[in-house]
Amino acid sequence: MKIIALEKEIESIERGEFQIHSRDEAMKVWELYKSGLIREIYFRKDKNLAVLVLECKDEYEAREILNTLPMAKNNLIDFEIVPLKAYPGFERLFAK
Repeated sequence: MKIIALEKEIESIERGEFQIHSRDEAMKVWELYKSGLIREIYFRKDKNLAVLVLECKDEYEAREILNTLPMAKNNLIDFEIVPLKAYPGFERLFAK
């Protein structure tokens, strides 16, 4: 199942806190990317927030994976998890 994870800002976090964990965060994301659990990662153009595409069994597995990220472990970030399903609209092209 494809999952979109949208990083959410947590108020009252000092910017310096992020830098403490930034290298470890990048390393963990790289490990998850190499394993195929994270398929894509981006930053939003309008905000410095991550957007991840994960391949997981379900939303619960996605949450477990995201919670292994150092910044999530240290309560610096959280995610909105959006499960996706296949677009069914093409069936209309072939309906009789």
